[in-house]
Amino acid sequence: MSQSADVSVGEEAARDLLVSLVDTPSPTGDEEECADLLAAFFEERGREVWRDEAGNVRAPADDSVLLTSHIDTVPGDIPVRVEDDGDGESATLWGRGSVDAKGPLAAMAAAAVETGVSFVGVVGEETDSRGARFLVDDREAPDAVVNGEPSGWDGVTLGYRGFLAGEYSVNTESAHTSRPDANAIQEAMAWWRAVEESLSSAGADGGGDDAKGADDAEDEPAVFERVTAKPVAFSGGVADDGLSVAATVEVQFRIPPGETAAGIRGTVEDELESGAIEWNEPIPPVMETPRSEVARAFRTAIRRVGGDPRLTRKTGTSDMNLYAAAWDCPMATYGPGDSELDHAPNEHLDLGAFDRAVAVLERVSETLQS
Repeated sequence: MSQSADVSVGEEAARDLLVSLVDTPSPTGDEEECADLLAAFFEERGREVWRDEAGNVRAPADDSVLLTSHIDTVPGDIPVRVEDDGDGESATLWGRGSVDAKGPLAAMAAAAVETGVSFVGVVGEETDSRGARFLVDDREAPDAVVNGEPSGWDGVTLGYRGFLAGEYSVNTESAHTSRPDANAIQEAMAWWRAVEESLSSAGADGGGDDAKGADDAEDEPAVFERVTAKPVAFSGGVADDGLSVAATVEVQFRIPPGETAAGIRGTVEDELESGAIEWNEPIPPVMETPRSEVARAFRTAIRRVGGDPRLTRKTGTSDMNLYAAAWDCPMATYGPGDSELDHAPNEHLDLGAFDRAVAVLERVSETLQS
């Protein structure tokens, strides 16, 4: 489907959209009001737009490139305000989602209207990526994809590690605590120690920061190539009937390119001496080539807007992993904002960087349309 770009958005309207989106809470599962606001932005400018069964905002047009970012945020109340930086030219927007990822979302919406390319605002990225999963099942691949996450206006993300999650559970008969026999809680602790040791001997990392925004290209180059293992929840105790002790551990593993979910599952299950583990559906890693037409378009656009382009990899996981697994087309992730502020209590976005990101996205879209 093609749609001509005959509406100019302008810097003020793009900023107004951003502030409105940030001022409208949209924690995962409660995205409807924010999605309606986003859809109205396209309707008011003559674009076809609708909400699909998953809740995504779909504005199809020229599929030379699909611009897509997520509407939902993690929970957290950060008072929304715009602060003048004192120089008369720059300002900062504070609020939950300003960086992750309403800055990229608003920049993409403005660029999509300005250039007439396709746009989708997806739901559920912060939990199960249900919006992206529905999207890849519901439509054919575009010619190219730009996924929206904070990379810095002069940065382009080409790689993410994959993701594997599961829940280990074990039960033992209850006994007096003076007895030496290990109970379920001890067995769960011993199992996790064995998993960490096994993965560590294979070059994995059992600690450190693993936020989706952590950028290893500049800070810790080795992290991207390693498996990271993390327990994220632990519960246990004597059952209500008093006859058994139960323990559960929710675990997550980040999968670098070159590793597979099946290989990690095998390593983890080899350490099972008791109990069992149930696995969720994995998300594979992705590493795009810097020589693709999308990467080249970004390098050129960033230079024309006055920046020195940076190519980065992220140690976490994003919806781009799902797009890469389903669609055979070039892609990258891009958006204004410092990824160190993802989910942070001081989340904020420089509005000058936002303006430059809109300009970059417009140039990239125009290049990919030609």
